[in-house]
Amino acid sequence: MAFEKVTLLGTGLMGLPMARNLAQAGVPLTVWNRTAAKARSLEAHGVHVAETLAEAVTGADIVISMLSDGPTVLGVVSDVSGSLSDGALWIDMSSTKPEEARAEAAALAAVGVAHLDAPVSGGTKGAEAASLAIMVGGSTTDLARAQPVLEAMGRPVYVGPSGSGQLSKLCNQAIVAVTIGAVAEAMLLAEKGGADPAALRAALKGGFADSTILQQHGERMTTGNFEPGGLSKFQLKDLNNVLAEAQAADLSLPMVEDVRDRFAHFVEHMDGADKDHSGLYLELCQRNGVTA
Repeated sequence: MAFEKVTLLGTGLMGLPMARNLAQAGVPLTVWNRTAAKARSLEAHGVHVAETLAEAVTGADIVISMLSDGPTVLGVVSDVSGSLSDGALWIDMSSTKPEEARAEAAALAAVGVAHLDAPVSGGTKGAEAASLAIMVGGSTTDLARAQPVLEAMGRPVYVGPSGSGQLSKLCNQAIVAVTIGAVAEAMLLAEKGGADPAALRAALKGGFADSTILQQHGERMTTGNFEPGGLSKFQLKDLNNVLAEAQAADLSLPMVEDVRDRFAHFVEHMDGADKDHSGLYLELCQRNGVTA
């Protein structure tokens, strides 16, 4: 299959394995990262590492952004709009607000560039395995064009018009955060009650309580492995965005509010910002006066 020329902006924890999978699928790929040295390992896979944003996007048919937040993406769009090819397609796979996705789409449409918001779920393991859940908002015509590229990274599903991908990601993040909180409580109860948490996770496999979060993050919690896969500071950002959307819809989400407050304490008062979001277990331990 002949792929269009793709540029990926942002080779952090998620962007690096995503870029590697694109290259391994045969996609002609250029990448840019604010710290170029962090992207150099991709050169061994035939990837061109651009020194500047303008160089990165010039001549690209498809631009993928995997950046920290909506304002950053909007700033990059503004910076490079004059270097984009007419008829190009921009796919934002960052986690932002739905209104920010729509603002990106409007800014790009003004320079003849199409836009999809396509945030992902699956963490670094999903990025490495090319098994990401990809929630796509925008035009179905643009998705058909993007499909071969997206399938090199995971499983794209169309969820609605512009902004719907980001709204779906916020729903995902609400489920993830609340489930992390429930799993943390179950793991602590099992351990302090005298049961083997690993055996409990094995016993629950295939049942209604089973989940990727139980198996992966439950193990992280009880082995003390909080090396980042999904950063707690980004989980907090997403939960704040969830609650902003809920407020706009005149909705109260009490479970999300509670877990947001707990992540805020973990990030702001327990040095948890750059720990994995399963580190909410540490907040629970502190709350109970227990040494993790």
